[in-house]
Amino acid sequence: MTTRRAETSATVIDHVLDRLSALGVRHLFGMPGDYNLEVLDRVVAHPGVEWVGTTNELGAAYAADGYGRVNGFGALLTTFGVGELNAINGVAGSYAERVPVLHIAIGPTTATERAGSAVHHTMGDGDLDRFARAHRQVVCADAVLRPENAQAEVDRVVTACLRERRPGYLRVPRDVALGPASPLPPLEPPDLKVADPDSLDAFRAAARARLAGADEVAVLADFLVDRFDARSELAALLASGPLPHATTLAGKTVVDEHAPGFLGLYSGAMSKADVRAAIDRADPLIMAGVLLTDHITGKFTHEFDPGESIDLGPTTARVNGVAFPGVPLAAALTALTELIGERRRASAHPSAATQPSESPSTTNLLTTVKNSATALTRTLCGRWVPLTQSHLWKAVGEILRVDHSVYADSGTALFGAAEQRFPSGARFVSQPLWSSIGYSVPALLGGQLADPSRRGFLLIGDGAAQLTAPELGVIGRHRLNPIVLLVNNRGYTVERTTNGRRAVYNEVVRWRWSGMPSALGVPDPLVLSARTPAEVDKALARAASTTDRLVLIEAFLLKDDVPPAFLRMIANRPDKAKWVP
Repeated sequence: MTTRRAETSATVIDHVLDRLSALGVRHLFGMPGDYNLEVLDRVVAHPGVEWVGTTNELGAAYAADGYGRVNGFGALLTTFGVGELNAINGVAGSYAERVPVLHIAIGPTTATERAGSAVHHTMGDGDLDRFARAHRQVVCADAVLRPENAQAEVDRVVTACLRERRPGYLRVPRDVALGPASPLPPLEPPDLKVADPDSLDAFRAAARARLAGADEVAVLADFLVDRFDARSELAALLASGPLPHATTLAGKTVVDEHAPGFLGLYSGAMSKADVRAAIDRADPLIMAGVLLTDHITGKFTHEFDPGESIDLGPTTARVNGVAFPGVPLAAALTALTELIGERRRASAHPSAATQPSESPSTTNLLTTVKNSATALTRTLCGRWVPLTQSHLWKAVGEILRVDHSVYADSGTALFGAAEQRFPSGARFVSQPLWSSIGYSVPALLGGQLADPSRRGFLLIGDGAAQLTAPELGVIGRHRLNPIVLLVNNRGYTVERTTNGRRAVYNEVVRWRWSGMPSALGVPDPLVLSARTPAEVDKALARAASTTDRLVLIEAFLLKDDVPPAFLRMIANRPDKAKWVP
């Protein structure tokens, strides 16, 4: 497909846009500023990339992040100084959570730089590289473009983003952006699955020895499986066993949650007892793309020893702590699939870890009784008792569909939703490592534009939503149709539970959320509210069936109510967890 006007008129910014378009980036997020206005004319004229103006640059960075998680690459364009610094928090989140995003900052001309003029959006000292230096801390590659090397530097930074699965940064003087560019051959993306043959053979031998005689092999999967394009290889490994397996908060939905052997969510002391026991006692535990952070380990309350595991990282595999560099995640998973297959063929009996503890008939009977009791409770009490976190998240889990992409903000929304077993094919997007509240509203915008075939389902608290709520107007402008579930518990409930149960700093201003979508320009929104279990069941059912517009459900909960997973961590966490020095 042609992605450029006549080659004789091509500019450096056209070259950047061509590279993005070739990588499947169809939307560029950002805000106008006087330094980038002429450049934006070129963006608007480009046939392969659509401009998406957000309400601020931080929202653009979050949206590019959400887009990158779904599409594999995202991009934003800001003005120099004030614009790029507003976006830097979102770029830092992409760095922490391994999302490839390109940040393009358009600044003063090279003549202005040489003159050292005290122009606006600077510190008045003629140092125009100050903000590029700041970005250097949160990107994997950066460049200040000059006419003599602009295109080569663009390709170098983009390639680094693809290889490292992290953001890159380009500071582009306006005259360089609008300067001429030459035709170049297509960019060859790096292959993330190619392994060093000798290192792979050594890993395979070490893993075979580690698995010999093992009776309780289990798998824990995390978000790096998704970032480094190893979902299919992980699925093949899990099918070769079958192997008991769990995911983390960050890695939720990297596996089919209805496949044989799936245990549920593992998060240290926040885990359900059976999940925690299976993962903590595994010998060995296969860690697929796992980053052991506080949130995914329940504040480091995991009991397994990473040094005794088979640990598969993005580019290096480890067996009992011995590193095998040059063995990427996908290649290591494929090697383990072969080894597990060998074990299965050699053994006439399934391992104890994979045997069901109850007969199917017993399990079905218990499930039927439990479901009947739940339905009876809903019928008798659902209209009168207050809505609880426990009921809310179960109801959300029941309404989810295979084509839903769930965006959960940090807080009770994340902890509550992650425990629900999602339908096969549904996706989950969260930011548990960087945990910047308000992230999920713009991320929803980016994710839905990246894949409009899926319906977004946003889960967010009233405190977090106040940071980025204006982006709901941009979602409406683009005629997107998500379900937005807003948890109104009058403040920061997770923080209340941690410290300051009645402290003023955990309170927020009471917004009239029912009028917010219309005030932000969302066309014909459906706004619902729920204060009881019966009301939330009815609202969720109506939202699921209303697919032609944005639906906002305001769910009112008690200030101190938290999801069951959070209660388990409070009850089970020792004063000092095993892995905290």
